[in-house]
Amino acid sequence: MLDRLVDRILGLPATEGPPPTVTRDVEIPMPDGVRLLADRYAPAGTTRAPVVLIRTPYGRGGWSGRIFGAVFARHGLQVVVQSTRGTFGSGGEFRPFHLEKEDGLATARWLREQPWCDGRLAMAGGSYLGYTQWAVGPYLDPPLEAMCLGITASEFVSAFYPGGVLAADDMVSWSALIGTQEQRFSALRGPLRAKRLRRAMSTLPLSAADVAAIGKPVRFLEDVTTHAEPDDPFWAMADHRAEVAGLSAPVSMVTGWYDLFLAEQLRDFRTLAAAGRNPRITIGPWAHGEPGMLRVLVPDQVSWLRAHLHGDRAQLRRSPVRIFLQGAGRWLDFDQWPPAETTARPCYLRPVGGLGEEVPGESLPATFTYDPADPTPSVGGPLLKGKTKQRDNRAIEARPDVLVFTGTPLAADLDLIGEVSATVHVRTDLGHADIYVRLCDVDRSGVSRNVTEGILRLRPGAPESDVDGVVRAEVELEPTAYRFRRGHRLRVQVAGGAFPRFARNHGTGAPVTSAVTGKPCRFEIFHDPAHPSHLNLPVFPG
Repeated sequence: MLDRLVDRILGLPATEGPPPTVTRDVEIPMPDGVRLLADRYAPAGTTRAPVVLIRTPYGRGGWSGRIFGAVFARHGLQVVVQSTRGTFGSGGEFRPFHLEKEDGLATARWLREQPWCDGRLAMAGGSYLGYTQWAVGPYLDPPLEAMCLGITASEFVSAFYPGGVLAADDMVSWSALIGTQEQRFSALRGPLRAKRLRRAMSTLPLSAADVAAIGKPVRFLEDVTTHAEPDDPFWAMADHRAEVAGLSAPVSMVTGWYDLFLAEQLRDFRTLAAAGRNPRITIGPWAHGEPGMLRVLVPDQVSWLRAHLHGDRAQLRRSPVRIFLQGAGRWLDFDQWPPAETTARPCYLRPVGGLGEEVPGESLPATFTYDPADPTPSVGGPLLKGKTKQRDNRAIEARPDVLVFTGTPLAADLDLIGEVSATVHVRTDLGHADIYVRLCDVDRSGVSRNVTEGILRLRPGAPESDVDGVVRAEVELEPTAYRFRRGHRLRVQVAGGAFPRFARNHGTGAPVTSAVTGKPCRFEIFHDPAHPSHLNLPVFPG
């Protein structure tokens, strides 16, 4: 009865027959002598069959085992759920991203030698479980039969430092999670732990936020704060982008418009598509790990695995790109990303807080001052934890350190589907500064809700300034698919940060591991014919 209820909640067909056989704590040896523990889920009557490998740092007894083990096995898939090095009984030290390639390849070799494996392997899962697939898939010979990549990417480092700025909220949150997940009753300490975690994000230096949040250091936070400068070679071992185009395994992806790895996952999708690999992707109205996403992600992965391991190809007849158009409540299918019908349209920042399609006339720059001692707050957006997605932005927009540019009410619905970027002409008095841009939807009652955002770290000489010290800052915002309703207005925020989503800029150039004091920074945002600051909007014909 419980199994049927779970399948129904996940949108899967009901299954009959005896439950799968589960073999716990299977030891899998690594070349250095460390042994990693795994659980094997075998459908009733299985003697020799393909294996779906799930590699997780979050424990075999949690959602990784219940969904990717038990559910998959009930639907005819033999599954091995393995705890990554240093987690939940597996030997060695958990050093995120460091040995996933070596351990994953060794595990694959071991599985293929087992009498209950017919030599065929596939992988599945989401988030870090998806990253462990990228650490194996491009390098395995023979190749994987299929990969199911949920809310993940071939490299996470771009999401650690979007626009060159440390994603403080996400990095501190994940450090606290992995630092406490094996403690007894860790899942039951929600409200108090969440409050302490929020306070810890204001710790200076930020590298000490782990101790403030959970009372002990976490190696990952040390790594991610120590190696936050551009082009640091430390993360090279975790970057698999160069191998994406050569991947031969069939790939299915699921992600959300408010997922922190969205841009990186779409980059992987475009690379695979350009190489003729025929991937498919589904993008819904979700944040990272949102429960509602499981009703799409789990059936997607089950159908993809059954198609490529058992020949059940009925669910493959769909378009390569399926997206949810926010604001319209509709799913749309396309042959490519971005859609071929999308055209780029500039939307210019105008004097006195205006926004429109015409290049502005001569005007003085708009100014504000960013103070790291009172950093501009963030609200909503693509966060790992906490209050994500769309939120009311009016309190933020009322602050003196946020510039607001608002368009006139729309005469008709406006659909944006594709990549969004901003060109902002800016001059600062310190040189060390961040430029943050957010696009919002203002409804008829005046409530302003965030749609997409981006940030770029400015350093003296990068980007280069003109003779007047004005920098042309190119800011990449998150991709989106969103309908602005008739009568609504577009609004653009420009600020010097969004804390704690992004680490504050102290204006001194000091590294995040040691920065504790800062200087206020004055910004001038230009919007004149010589400096036409604007957004590039991907307009889709209605």
